[in-house]
Amino acid sequence: MFLHESFAVNPWVLIDTVPLPDGRGDIRLIQRADEFSIMLGTIALMNSRLSGSEEAMASLAWARISDRPRAHMLIGGLGMGFTLRAALAELPATAKITVAELMPAVLAWAKGPMAAIFDGCLEDRRVDIKINDVRNVIRSAKGVYDAILLDVDNGPDGLTVETNDALYSIAGLATAKAALRPGGVLAVWASAPDRAFTQRLERAGFKVEEERVRAHRKARGSRHVIWLARKPVSNNKA
Repeated sequence: MFLHESFAVNPWVLIDTVPLPDGRGDIRLIQRADEFSIMLGTIALMNSRLSGSEEAMASLAWARISDRPRAHMLIGGLGMGFTLRAALAELPATAKITVAELMPAVLAWAKGPMAAIFDGCLEDRRVDIKINDVRNVIRSAKGVYDAILLDVDNGPDGLTVETNDALYSIAGLATAKAALRPGGVLAVWASAPDRAFTQRLERAGFKVEEERVRAHRKARGSRHVIWLARKPVSNNKA
């Protein structure tokens, strides 16, 4: 997705710029009226008007574990809160959601200029925000989560932070599987299909489904991909 930052009538305004943790560039928060976009160069990583697929990821994951009233969901990447808000709308009051966000600035944006978009969801008692690399959170857990939702990049290609690639390697997928309870779901968002990644999930021992969902909640525009990878229930396959 590409955005031009200057329009004669209603130009984009730069709100903030922060360096990526690995020093490979900066991400910027820009605003035009009530619309926000998080940019990497000329690429829009997120836009406040395109939330359909991120919301669908939460719904699709929850549909596969909805028989667990005390489900614990881990969301990798806070972003603009689309996935978090969708999860809160569906999960019961007895559930728990942990959000791992690598960059403190993203949380500051959520509490500051984008507070209206987040609409108080950060204060929900089910939510625990951790400023930490989601890889560290996953590595520290064994059989803890019923669902792990990864939306930390444009998909398994590690566009923003090179170390994100480690999440999607065979070793990274094995670590995610170990952090899930039997029958738990690993959901991964991507901007485009990736057959090699589907095969990697299968080699890691997951039962894999692949969903194509619209970027726009009104069922128009481009389609994004969500992988739903189920950890086997049987201990001898886990």
